[in-house]
Amino acid sequence: MPFVELSDLLFGISYLLIVLGVVGAMVPVLPGPPFIWLGVLVWAWADDFARIGWPTLLFLALLTVIAWGADLALSFISSRRSGAGWRSIGVSILGGLVGAILLSGIPVVGTFVGAAAGSISALWLMEYRRARRSSAGLASASSEAGSVESAANIGNSVETSARSHRRAATQAVKGYVSGFLLAMAVEFAISVMMLSIFVWQAFL
Repeated sequence: MPFVELSDLLFGISYLLIVLGVVGAMVPVLPGPPFIWLGVLVWAWADDFARIGWPTLLFLALLTVIAWGADLALSFISSRRSGAGWRSIGVSILGGLVGAILLSGIPVVGTFVGAAAGSISALWLMEYRRARRSSAGLASASSEAGSVESAANIGNSVETSARSHRRAATQAVKGYVSGFLLAMAVEFAISVMMLSIFVWQAFL
């Protein structure tokens, strides 16, 4: 294959990766900055590193690491501050992946909605279950200590506990969503910065 044809192919692949990176900055499943960095690397390789060299690529790699670290840190810290457990967070991530796959037939929007719905639903259910287990453990300990309640009081206690379980699960979801939105904003800002650097170095 002539060099010109190979070069054109590499340029095409690089633009595709960059576009995927821009989309990934707005869709939770796709890693935006890594795709952009890989696209710039392929573009620089096709250009024989004439306009974009390793200093620029290393700087973009640093921005990629910062975006990835900020995404994890903001999501986890917000979830933990709202009381979510590590197991709930892990299941939430898994739920987001499953939801994104199930609705991936709807371009872009389906992936985003599926990931968000799967992640939030999984986190809420896990936190509700965790709150119920904790409450059941306390009730069992109280019973073993010899506490006696009337049937009416037990019914009121169960109803109150159910409300508190839902409230705890909802609070955890609110913390997770706020952290997720903040992480998405940071990732989008870094992606725009990386794209601007690429355009400046390659075409200006």
